[in-house]
Amino acid sequence: MGFTGRVCAVTGGGSGIGLACAQRFGALGASVVLFDVNKQSLDRAKATLRDSGVDVSAIVVNVTDPKNVEEAFAKVIARHGRLDVLVQAAGITGKTGIKTHEVSPENFDLVYKINVKGIFLCCKYALPTMVKQGYGRIVNIASVAGKEGNAGMLAYSTSKAAVIGLTKVIGKEFAEAGNITVNALAPAVIRTPMVAAMPVQQVKYMTDKIPMKRCGELEEIAAMVEFMASENCAFTTGFTFDATGGRATY
Repeated sequence: MGFTGRVCAVTGGGSGIGLACAQRFGALGASVVLFDVNKQSLDRAKATLRDSGVDVSAIVVNVTDPKNVEEAFAKVIARHGRLDVLVQAAGITGKTGIKTHEVSPENFDLVYKINVKGIFLCCKYALPTMVKQGYGRIVNIASVAGKEGNAGMLAYSTSKAAVIGLTKVIGKEFAEAGNITVNALAPAVIRTPMVAAMPVQQVKYMTDKIPMKRCGELEEIAAMVEFMASENCAFTTGFTFDATGGRATY
């Protein structure tokens, strides 16, 4: 499933799942555009991909800012003339290991702004180009927490449930707009810097629920995203794929 000639934009591309996906697309021949709010991480990721021979560019983007997001996609089109794939991996967990009455409204709002509004805005500004060219793949990174709810992670769990709902709606809306699919991926615990920053007990709570009794690896997630973003994924849209080591059985 080569991506030669395809243009792939990846939010949260400076690290974690986003960077792993960008590396995979680049290795398969795609031109990759990294979006991230952290310039330092973005510069490191860009250098890593460039050293591997990838056609890569990077844009500092705050996915919660409509104007910033619109301008970022305009830059992609100005440089490449098209956009084939959008992978949305930008996200935060917010404060975890706390019960509902301990969640601050400010933290709840912040998680929603990045995890939900950010995905909405990127879809909003990516879709017109995909419709115009008659082709597009959008992959939104959700979480099994959005399906089942993780105790101690109210803001994160509810935001990822919203991502799943958003994906279903957009998938249906554009099902007849040409060869465009919009799907989500719901991983369990993946070995990322974001997870490494969480309390040990919170990670243990989540890992204990996984029948395989381990974290997923970034390469395993990138492989799933590769299929979802490929030309072969043409008859599935508005769907949430599973990557949970057996935790989700539906």
